[in-house]
Amino acid sequence: MTFRSLLAATAAAVAFALPAGTAHAQSADAVAAAVEAVTPKVVEWRRDLHANPELGFAETRTAAMVAEHLRSLGLEVRTEVGKTGVVGILRGGRPGRTVALRADMDALPVLEATGLPFASTATGTYMGNTVPVAHACGHDAHVAMLMGAAEVLAGMKEQIAGTVVFIFQPAEEGAPPGEPKGGAALMIEEGALSNPRPEAIFGLHVVPGAPGTLWYRPRGFMAASDRVDITLHGRQTHGAWPWKGVDVIAASADVVQTINSLTARTIDPTTTPTVFTIATLDAGVRYNIIPDQAVLSGTLRTFDIAQRDDLVRRAEIAVGNVAENYGATAEFAVRQNAALVFNDEALSAWLAPVLEEAAGAGNVNAGAPPTTVAEDFSYLSQEVPGVFYHLGASADGVDPATSPPNHSPAFDVNETVLPVGVRAHVLTALRFLERP
Repeated sequence: MTFRSLLAATAAAVAFALPAGTAHAQSADAVAAAVEAVTPKVVEWRRDLHANPELGFAETRTAAMVAEHLRSLGLEVRTEVGKTGVVGILRGGRPGRTVALRADMDALPVLEATGLPFASTATGTYMGNTVPVAHACGHDAHVAMLMGAAEVLAGMKEQIAGTVVFIFQPAEEGAPPGEPKGGAALMIEEGALSNPRPEAIFGLHVVPGAPGTLWYRPRGFMAASDRVDITLHGRQTHGAWPWKGVDVIAASADVVQTINSLTARTIDPTTTPTVFTIATLDAGVRYNIIPDQAVLSGTLRTFDIAQRDDLVRRAEIAVGNVAENYGATAEFAVRQNAALVFNDEALSAWLAPVLEEAAGAGNVNAGAPPTTVAEDFSYLSQEVPGVFYHLGASADGVDPATSPPNHSPAFDVNETVLPVGVRAHVLTALRFLERP
C-alpha cells in the first residue's frame, strides 16, 4: 500500500473521522499563526533547558520552570508526580473527551561536544561519581515544544470541547541506579493518567532525519529493551599458570561470542528485528593476574514477547553451559527498561492526515520501519491507546545517515523543526477532541 493510498483509506475510518460537512473548530492556518507567535519563546526555552540539563529524577529546575509556565496559562498543575514529574490539565470551554500529550525531561551523563554557544557545562551525580550532563537525546526540545503547545491550546481554551492533559515526565532514560522504576512507570503509579483519565495519548521524539518530517508505524514501532547482567565466578591465578585457576576472562570471551551467535543463528531477521549486545566487561586489575570474577552487561531489543522470552531462556542456559565448560559458575539476570512501543492501529490510521496538516503534504510516513531504539512511552500507551512518532531534526543540508545520533556528544536539534513539533502536538489534541 502506498502512503497516498493509506491516507485515502484513513479518510474512510468512520470511528475516527468527523461527520461529512463538519468544519474544524480551529483551522490549520489559525494554529500555524498561533504557533508562529510562540516559536521565539520555544527556541528560548529550548536553549535555556539545553544549557541547564538535569539527570533522571533530578529535574528540579526543569520541573519548576514547566510548572510555573503552566500555572501562568491558568492550567491546573500537579507537581512531584513520580518524584519530579509535572502534570498540567487544560479544561476546555465545553465538555468533551480527554487527550494526553507527553514530553520527557531528563538529560544524560554525556560530555557535550556540539560547540553551541549555549552548550552545557553542567555536572551531576551518577553511580556515585560526578559526571558531565548534557541533553544529548533532545529532551530539551521535547519540553520546549510541549510548553509551546500548552500556550497555544490555552489561548484556544473557550473553543475547545474537552480536556488536554500535559505530561512532563522524568527519567525516561531508565531508572537511575538504586531506583526500581523509571519515570513513566512511576508517574502512572502516582496517578498521572487518572482524574481525568485520557482516552488516548500521543508523543514525539526528535531523531536524525530530514528536517521537519514525521514518521511512525502501526503496532510495534520501537523495541522492548531489557538490561542483561552476567557475573562469572572463577578462581584467581597467575597469568602464567592459567591451568591452576578458573579463567573467567576466557569464559567471558566465549560468552560474548555465544550471545552473538544466538541472535545471528537462531532468530529469523525477516520476521522480527532482534539485537542482543554485550556492551561492558569489567574484570581484573593487573596484566598478569587472572581474576576470580568478571561482570558483563548488555542490552536485548525485541519486538515479539514470546520470542523474547524464549531467547532469554536459551541465553541463560547457554551462558551457564559456557561457564561450566571452564569450571566457572554464572549468574544471569534480566531487567526490563522499556516495553515495546505499540502504536494503536486505529489511532495510527486516523493520525496520518492530522500530522500532514502539521508537517505539510509529503512529509509524513505512516509506514516507517521499526527501530531498535527503546522508549518508556511504551508504559503510558499500555495504559491507554496511543501513538508515538519521530520528528526529523538533522541540520540543514546534512545527510541524516551521517548526522550525529541521539546519545552522541555531538547530537543537536535543528531549531527550525520546533514549530513542526508544536503544530503536531496542538493539531493532534484538537483533532482528537473534535471527533464525534
